[in-house]
Amino acid sequence: QLHLTMSEKNELTKSLEMVQNELQQKEGEMKREISVYKDRLLQAEKEHQEANQKNEVEIEACREKISSLEHFISSQKLEIEHLRSNKEQPNNSPKEAHQTLGELLKTEVR
Repeated sequence: QLHLTMSEKNELTKSLEMVQNELQQKEGEMKREISVYKDRLLQAEKEHQEANQKNEVEIEACREKISSLEHFISSQKLEIEHLRSNKEQPNNSPKEAHQTLGELLKTEVR
């Protein structure tokens, strides 16, 4: 009986050691996988941050371009208004000159 119990104990001890070894191996594999996933996560976060920075730079460049174009449009509108007023002035000037000449002729005749 004692011999049988000792034999069972030895088998259970061996079985327990095998299970513990398997668990240690699985723990090591899981730790390696966790490390790989952490590295991937860090790389993904770094790429995401770089992409965000690149997008911010592009957004700022677009804002500056929009501002520049708005300024250009504003200056073009002012130029158009200036040209329109210059166009109207010569059209009015001959009429005014003709009226002034008419008035001068009338005053000379008197």
